[in-house]
Amino acid sequence: MSRVKGFISFEGIEGSGKSTQAKRLAGYFRSGGQKVIDTVEPGGTGIGQKIRELLLAPQNHMEPLTELLLYYASRAQHVREVIYPAILNDTIVITDRFTDSTVAYQGYARGIDLKLLSRLNEIVNPDLKPFLTFLLDLDVEEGLKRNRKASKEDRFELETVEFHNRVRNGFLKIASEEPDRVKVIDASVSPDRVSEEIIKVIEEQWH
Repeated sequence: MSRVKGFISFEGIEGSGKSTQAKRLAGYFRSGGQKVIDTVEPGGTGIGQKIRELLLAPQNHMEPLTELLLYYASRAQHVREVIYPAILNDTIVITDRFTDSTVAYQGYARGIDLKLLSRLNEIVNPDLKPFLTFLLDLDVEEGLKRNRKASKEDRFELETVEFHNRVRNGFLKIASEEPDRVKVIDASVSPDRVSEEIIKVIEEQWH
């Protein structure tokens, strides 16, 4: 699967600051006069938003396979309705989560076969891999603490610390396997420092 110039993803555990940094990077590109959209998974479309509500509602207890297929249903719509058209229109796409989250959460943390995930990726988003992925790395307990402080609560907030550590380790494994694409950023520092590190990578590798 080839990396696509013009496509950037943000990944990380709960509370790592992905949403903030994705929006900041979109602003950076816009200030340079470039067309850019920032989007989110699950979500990004009307159908995707409804699936997101199902996936994140704390009262919804679902089987891992149900969860997995809902994520891919959302992504199938997202890719075809938003991401592909934007890239074809020379618009930079910045997404808060993409396939690496599925591998980390449903693969490494839930234990679903990674070969199955790879095959589903080939079906749902063929020939579409981010040119750059920023992995905002943070201690799990600190991330959960940040979310509690922000009064954020969804189905994943209710998972154990051990679950979230498996997610974090999964992300770091992905980064170790694809260092050219996945750039690990220390998310324990201030948001401004995080932004500076991200812009530094962009200036080194984007142009």
